[in-house]
Amino acid sequence: MATLWNKGTTATEKVEQFTVGNDRILDRKLARYDVQGSKAHIQMLCSIGLLSEEELKTLLVGLEEIAQSIEEGNFVLEDDVEDIHSQVELLLTRKYGDLGKKIHSGRSRNDQVLVDVKLFLRDELKELRDEVYALFGTLQSLSEKYKEVLLPGYTHAQIAMPSSFGMWFGAYAESLVDDMYMLGGAYKVVNQNPLGSAAGYGNSFPLDREMTTRLLGFAYPNYNSVAAQLSRGKSERSVASAIGSIALTLNKFAADCCMYMCPNYGFIRFPDELTTGSSIMPHKKNPDVWEIMRGKCNRILSCENEIALLCSNMPHGYHREYQLLKDILFPALELMHECLDMARYMLEHIEVNEHILGASLYDYLFTVEEVNKRTLEGLPFREAYKQVGIEVNEGRFCYSGGSSDSLKASDLKHTHIGSLGNLCNDKIAEKMSAALFE
Repeated sequence: MATLWNKGTTATEKVEQFTVGNDRILDRKLARYDVQGSKAHIQMLCSIGLLSEEELKTLLVGLEEIAQSIEEGNFVLEDDVEDIHSQVELLLTRKYGDLGKKIHSGRSRNDQVLVDVKLFLRDELKELRDEVYALFGTLQSLSEKYKEVLLPGYTHAQIAMPSSFGMWFGAYAESLVDDMYMLGGAYKVVNQNPLGSAAGYGNSFPLDREMTTRLLGFAYPNYNSVAAQLSRGKSERSVASAIGSIALTLNKFAADCCMYMCPNYGFIRFPDELTTGSSIMPHKKNPDVWEIMRGKCNRILSCENEIALLCSNMPHGYHREYQLLKDILFPALELMHECLDMARYMLEHIEVNEHILGASLYDYLFTVEEVNKRTLEGLPFREAYKQVGIEVNEGRFCYSGGSSDSLKASDLKHTHIGSLGNLCNDKIAEKMSAALFE
């Protein structure tokens, strides 16, 4: 197997298979970023005299050809090549001989893979930002559309107080603002340049690390070379924490949808083609999409903990376990993209039941409204509470504010910030705009 570290001896095939693992498959996601990092690195090498201008031009042409093959889907990681870094250097060496070998001057695979992963994660976070923002917009639109449609609110899984579809959709929209903060925080952790830290202790070449930081668009370098290596695992965990936050939001929303789709509730429905049936019960319309989403989000939530356990108990410096970070995080990122896309797709087809409250099941939904109404009319709160409680116990409670099945959210006169009559969707949109990064 072609390796950058080969010194004349060859590992057994069994050892190679065990230590390389899935790296060759997962490295394909890093191919374009390895080329991007290499372009910046050789421009810097030229600036400090380790490459001539002519050599730089030649290598840039070669790297551009590799980049083009990656974009066209023609790039192949050969069977006997260990990783993406080895493949890129091998292609240049085949084409340009010893010149191709100069590309690794001043680098280690440690800082090379670090910069590749950070560039990859930076793009992933931007893509997630756009997907979260799109879902946010869908939820806000639904919140405005259904802000007058009342919905039973529950505590302890028991009927509690009136809510609305506008409040329900809007709540998850605002929760995504918190998730955007998390994405932005992860982006700041990731957006630091490790290139030039080599194996974690720098080297004797007069590298211009500020130049590569500018060329690669990082906000800062990881200044301390040891700190650059300490960011291995921390960057991945920050991203895992951010997608875990999104997953928790989607997990709860999926659980709501599973419950609300149940005929015992009947609050929402989806077209038949977005549900599944039973092999034995012809009436079933199962919420499989939301159940699978709930399960996938639980898997995403486990990602941060798995990364933390993998990276603990190791002194500073590189250890081979770090290679396994890609096995944990990369599939979780794919799941996150899938879930965000599917959530938005399902919401574009959601059907809301606008006539829920006529059932006697919801007769006590307005007890608090009645208590507050009597309090506003001059009765002490505790006395009003006691009166309504007695009426409920004696089976004679009736809300005096109107017929339940004809009430709209605005009829309840909730005016404070975040209440039924004042959802503040415009303010929430401002919060989200402020939370967007880059």
